[in-house]
Amino acid sequence: MTVGAARWALCAVLAVACAVPVAAEAPTSSLRPQARAGSSSDTEVHAAPSGTLVRPQTRVTNPTNPVGPSAAATGAAIEPDGPEDTTEGAKGGGGFLSRIFRPKQRQLPGNMICGIPDVRGKVVGRVPGKQRGCGIAEAVLVESVAGVTLSPAALVNCGTAQSLRNWVEAGVKPAFGARPQLTSLTVAAHYSCRTRNNQRGAKLSEHSKGNAIDISAFNFADGSSVSVLKDWGRGRSGRKLLSAWQAACGPFGTVLGPRADRFHKDHFHMDTARYRSGAYCR
Repeated sequence: MTVGAARWALCAVLAVACAVPVAAEAPTSSLRPQARAGSSSDTEVHAAPSGTLVRPQTRVTNPTNPVGPSAAATGAAIEPDGPEDTTEGAKGGGGFLSRIFRPKQRQLPGNMICGIPDVRGKVVGRVPGKQRGCGIAEAVLVESVAGVTLSPAALVNCGTAQSLRNWVEAGVKPAFGARPQLTSLTVAAHYSCRTRNNQRGAKLSEHSKGNAIDISAFNFADGSSVSVLKDWGRGRSGRKLLSAWQAACGPFGTVLGPRADRFHKDHFHMDTARYRSGAYCR
């Protein structure tokens, strides 16, 4: 090939090369690798390239302030805070969770019942009623409250047991004083499926629901006793009885005594029925 022909061929090659687009520059840094599927790591990938899947957190423990992506965006499981309050005094008691998680009474060490350290007795369980409206869902047989024996033991519900304990501790003991020591209460009535005052056609008594207890006498370590029938309105013992009766108005929703009517001349009737106007005490 002549020198002229070689020069013409070289120019042709250079012309073709100049017409081809310049290739893109190689990246100066590499992208952060995405976690492989099936990886056992629970660490969330934060800087994955656009269009790739982001592994959500394993668990969001606080739904109101989740860490990282929102639960709705990631599909992360939300751990509930726990069952709703189901104690007897909880407002708005009932509902689905209440029916599931409502605790059942069980016998505790030392014969403690109702979860109250100084209320002792036995767990009875469901007491069916002889007629509609009677019965106790979770009955207990209370043998003593605040160190004071019940004679005989009283079949009631835990709400009544709690009120009785509060009354004895904060009302009866202060009313009668420390000497002689109060040792027992004479129980005139507890659970019974009957009408009020056993009157035909009357409404069911709170006794028929385990909500009531009747006390007729207070007995002491020296063998003495103060009776509602014999001592009401009479001297020092009468004043102590009046103080104990007044102290029951609060722990109980209804308190009846000798001033109420002829049916209560020999005992205090106390129940946990509540009224919008407040406790009814007579």
